[in-house]
Amino acid sequence: MRKKIVLMCSQGASTSMLVSAMEKEAEATGYECDISATSVTHASEAGKNADIILLGPQVGYMKSEVEKEVACKVLVIPATQYGLMDGNAVLNLVKISLN
Repeated sequence: MRKKIVLMCSQGASTSMLVSAMEKEAEATGYECDISATSVTHASEAGKNADIILLGPQVGYMKSEVEKEVACKVLVIPATQYGLMDGNAVLNLVKISLN
């Protein structure tokens, strides 16, 4: 079943680069998913159909607030993985969390 992954940061711009890295990794490994990025201010709308929401470390403090707005799992991306734009590590985090 295809997974819907939503990355969120303050504006949605910095996570767009990580989305690209994750999409490349997903394609290389055959992991079926749709990955998008948006601002954390759109959490309730973006989270409606998401299987998981990943928050950038700069908005990690909003995790409990986002969890109240959505029914899916919410995680904060570790700062090291985010800073390195490590699509492989972040996608593995998703796989582990959704199993």
